[in-house]
Amino acid sequence: MSSIKDILRTMEYGPSPEADGDVVQWLEAHGRSFGHYIDGRFVTPKGAREIAVSDPANGGELARIACGTTDDVDAAVKAARAAFGKWSKLSGHARAKYLYAIARHVQKRSRFLAVLETMDNGKPVRETRDIDIPLVARHFYHHAGWAEMVEDEFRGFSPVGVCGQVIPWNFPLLMLAWKIAPALAAGNTVVLKPADLTPLTAIAFAEICHEVGLPAGVVNIVQGDGATGAAVCGHEGVDKVAFTGSTQVGRVIREQIAGSGKKLSLELGGKSPFIVFEDADLDAAVEGVVDAIWFNQGEVCCAGSRLLVQEGIAERFHAKLKARLETLRVGDPLDKSTDVGAIVSPVQVERISALVAKGVEEGGALWQAPAPLPEKGNYIAPGFFTDVEPASTVCQVEIFGPIAASMTFRTPDEAVALANNSRYGLAASVWSENINVALDLAARVKAGVVWINCTNMLDAGAGFGGYRESGFGREGAREGLYEYLAADWEKGLAAPKGQEAFVPSASPVGDGKVLVEGIDRTMKNYIGGKQARPDGGHSYAVTGKGGLVIGEAGIGNRKDIRNAVEAAAKAGGWGGATGHNRAQVLYYLGENLEARRAGMEALLCESTGISAKKAADEFDTALRRIFYYAAQADKFDGAVHSTQSRHVTLAMNEPFGVMGIACPDEAPLLSLVSLVLPAIAMGNRVVVAPSARHPLIAGDFYQVLDTSDVPGGVVNIVTGERDLLVKTLAEHDEVAALWYFGSAEGSAMVEKASAGNLKSTWVNNGRMPNWLDDGQGRGRDYLRRAVQVKNIWVPYGA
Repeated sequence: MSSIKDILRTMEYGPSPEADGDVVQWLEAHGRSFGHYIDGRFVTPKGAREIAVSDPANGGELARIACGTTDDVDAAVKAARAAFGKWSKLSGHARAKYLYAIARHVQKRSRFLAVLETMDNGKPVRETRDIDIPLVARHFYHHAGWAEMVEDEFRGFSPVGVCGQVIPWNFPLLMLAWKIAPALAAGNTVVLKPADLTPLTAIAFAEICHEVGLPAGVVNIVQGDGATGAAVCGHEGVDKVAFTGSTQVGRVIREQIAGSGKKLSLELGGKSPFIVFEDADLDAAVEGVVDAIWFNQGEVCCAGSRLLVQEGIAERFHAKLKARLETLRVGDPLDKSTDVGAIVSPVQVERISALVAKGVEEGGALWQAPAPLPEKGNYIAPGFFTDVEPASTVCQVEIFGPIAASMTFRTPDEAVALANNSRYGLAASVWSENINVALDLAARVKAGVVWINCTNMLDAGAGFGGYRESGFGREGAREGLYEYLAADWEKGLAAPKGQEAFVPSASPVGDGKVLVEGIDRTMKNYIGGKQARPDGGHSYAVTGKGGLVIGEAGIGNRKDIRNAVEAAAKAGGWGGATGHNRAQVLYYLGENLEARRAGMEALLCESTGISAKKAADEFDTALRRIFYYAAQADKFDGAVHSTQSRHVTLAMNEPFGVMGIACPDEAPLLSLVSLVLPAIAMGNRVVVAPSARHPLIAGDFYQVLDTSDVPGGVVNIVTGERDLLVKTLAEHDEVAALWYFGSAEGSAMVEKASAGNLKSTWVNNGRMPNWLDDGQGRGRDYLRRAVQVKNIWVPYGA
């Protein structure tokens, strides 16, 4: 028998199993068979195909669920639509009371939910008990507060409608809370599909909704597989889709709902860097690795799976990490002494094992915990690779298991280069005792969440979401609530009117049209601060009032767009300038535009045929827009979120980088200014496809840019067939966001073509704002769409 002294020295523990009696009793009471929760009732369709739900720890069958059909989804969407009217019209206080009641019931059943989640998912009960379930309650409490305040804090916004939500298997109940809590707080109703591997806590949650008297149809849960999820996302009665899962499926959803008008948020995969500097507290950083990659068996989208260790301490750090690896306990998830539980399914075990084998085959040195694995169940020994290259499979592909890959760096610049050498951009963790170094890295790493001297910190009060192919949109905090609200001005826009697409032609103009007298004018593209002939050498006649030819403009092609994007990418210093400096340039731009008033108003009349008074109104409004966004350049700032104790969480508005902008034919000067100015005021660089019918306005505008200290490459203009140019922008991986104001067909094309790198898009679906109306043509909504929020967790206090 071991003495206490020996136990303290070896840290060996005996088994300490968590009781599962209540969960087993609950399963038996339901006959270990579950259906859907639709319109306030638990229903199991007759003859439904069933899916077996297994316990990852031992492979035994826990229950069976009905696989939802299109009819089941249709019933759920109809119930949600019927409930939306009354639910959305309730006062915020009334909705808050329901959310508060849900939070309280989650707390009162916390141990039951923790055990059920562990049995269903395989994660250690220590994690479900101490992390998952408390965060579930926290999200409902937090959003009960937003429900109370939404009418005051989000004036000019209203609920989207029926929300279709699809969640993954790695945090089943927590992901449910992330989706349902903000949707209900904003006044929406929900149809949610849980993962078929881990559906049980969703049923328990539905029972809680029933207990608190949540009105029928407000929350509907349809069980099923991938086909069921596709039916939810694609249903014509769904107004908003929220998905958490793999990048591959996110891309499919983006393409599936393109052109439907549905709002979309995607929280996808990651390959997050974990950066350790020489001056870091190495013991703390080692424990950080435990929390970064071996927490939840590494089945975490923001897992710190790429270790970047400064060269001078790499050998020492790896030695400490190997020693810590040997103490990890792998085994029964219901044992409160277990550190690493079971992988969710045999299929996932096979996938992880194949990637690990690939890492070894490519020359990586694999270090794994030496402890024997249980004979039954789905287990992978935690570990990490050394001797790998940045391009190695294990450094690029999301393993989604308890395996990290470690590389070294010498300088902060090299650390940033390695950290950003990924198609993902979900999270990052920086370890240094030098706060200047840490904050500098936090600003330069392309990630939606950055933890300093900590990792995997989550809270309802801080937004969570990624850059690049980690998706777009945020969950949690103020920025997350916007995902479930729609601007009233957009919802009120008139339905699109059919308009024949304008296709520029290089053919000579016939039909007796006469050139306006004067010097021939042929407009070039504007790329990198210089006028440039189109690559194809073609131009087209620009006609104005009365069908007269008033000049020519270039017909741009794919290479022109590529050149413009390259020029925009090189102008990164604009995003690094202070808001004050950008504001000065924009004020100067307005000053120089005013000097060209007479010529610009005359061109508006000549080009579009509008009256002199309307031309003056358009010019005056455009000038005010420039000054408005110059004023906002140093005032549209971030926030400090109230999250967990001893942390300041900075929500920083960051520019996307390179943005594409497609302008309409309507109000060619004003719409150009209204779209370009908020983007560059926030530090973006833009590639603009101006009005194809009235391109000469953009030609005069770039002459103003030339005299206004706007750095070359910040604004690039390529004329030609708008939708053809925009398709190239949508497909370009260097373009991080794209705004399109044109036809409904063009909007659908943009959303579908953007699926390649999952860029953020804003399209008008053919519904055109009144650009002269400040409520529609300008405002903080434009600025909000021109940035992505980075949440930086900074230790604060003792």
